[in-house]
Amino acid sequence: MPERIAIVLAAGEGTRMASNTPKVLHRIGGRTLLAHVLGSVRGAGIGRTAVVLGPGRDDVAVEVRRAAPDAEVFVQHERRGTAHAVLAARPAIERGGDVLVVYGDTPLLRSETLRGLVEAVEDSAVAVLGFRPADPTGYGRLIVQGGALVAIREERDASSEEKKIDLCNAGAMALSGKHALALLDRVQDDNAKREFYLTDVVALARADKLKSVVREATEEEVMGVNDKPQLAAAEATLQHRLREQAMKAGATLVAPETVHFAADTKLARDVVVEPYVVFGPGVVVEEGAVIRSFSHLEGAHVGAGASVGPYARLRPGTKLGPKARIGNFVETKAAEIGAGAKANHLTYLGDTTVGPNANIGAGTITCNYDGVDKYRTEIGEGAFIGSNSALVAPVKIGDGAYVASGSVITGNVPPNALGVGRARQVNKEGWANDFRAHKGKQGTGGHD
Repeated sequence: MPERIAIVLAAGEGTRMASNTPKVLHRIGGRTLLAHVLGSVRGAGIGRTAVVLGPGRDDVAVEVRRAAPDAEVFVQHERRGTAHAVLAARPAIERGGDVLVVYGDTPLLRSETLRGLVEAVEDSAVAVLGFRPADPTGYGRLIVQGGALVAIREERDASSEEKKIDLCNAGAMALSGKHALALLDRVQDDNAKREFYLTDVVALARADKLKSVVREATEEEVMGVNDKPQLAAAEATLQHRLREQAMKAGATLVAPETVHFAADTKLARDVVVEPYVVFGPGVVVEEGAVIRSFSHLEGAHVGAGASVGPYARLRPGTKLGPKARIGNFVETKAAEIGAGAKANHLTYLGDTTVGPNANIGAGTITCNYDGVDKYRTEIGEGAFIGSNSALVAPVKIGDGAYVASGSVITGNVPPNALGVGRARQVNKEGWANDFRAHKGKQGTGGHD
């Protein structure tokens, strides 16, 4: 059997989004709508993917190559309806295999739903995805007789009895590879808009005495995104789904409704996430770690038993070893923090390696950027960095070394040495009294 192919229609401009960004490039869970759909297609085991774009949409093509490098890209040069869009990918269809058609603005479709839809054409010509909305007004109705789909009736064409039907068209469709092109090529533009509608293939199949069937999904799953309120609704639905998945996998979310996930966040069992935590893309948290309130993590790997926050920010490239501690108002970027090392408060560690069991005092910063280039700071195992120190990269602090509080370190500190980079304190006896007396003689003012 030839490989199945998914055709993702992504040519819509999304004018209701009130944005210069194409509709399918808007994001939920840190991932574009289009990438969500392509991920669901991949999860469904569809061997080949083709994406149909509108003309001049190089930005969408870039996202296709990023999210699905093996996908083919086709352009629908004229906007003449959904069947016309599918046929823009004719070369891919001609290679054979059953065809799945989905839309790039339906990010909540599950892989198992798409798999079931395309499997339905193993013994039918057409399979349509349906749903039962709370209010069917405005949707095309699916007319089923004897277990077979006989027509898709748009509401404007439906009779009063047909309008009572609550089974509606969700848009996604599968076509048997044996019949796909024959059906698509016979779709006519004999309608008010002079467009070629994909839904017409159901009537064409019936005319050929071929069977069409319906597979159902929930209203939530088939939600399309056409404006910003719908984008927010899709985000809320995705977040609920991700929270449920995390908790069922063994993570503890103290206040689930306050935790924001990216689509690819991975939490191991017995991870504890306190309220008001944001996970950006690319975060992995290993078993038993604790993420405390008001922390923000992106592109970070948190080791087993580590502790983050509260009020911590882990930026891309951060790797925390087992039982490492990143405390309140600490920011890390491209930083590798060894097992048991700790930076408990008020610290910036950028382009840094911190050895196991090192201690980073409050107010420490790694000065990693000179305005042009960035440089690394290496802090050895068991080193102790005193509070309010500035480590000017590139610099190495050896194993077991100490840096005196308040130091500006511009050179390497050998292992087990003390690095001091500050002026010696000088006390001038009586200076304060002389200063006040001088100011008084000048008559420059008194106390507020």
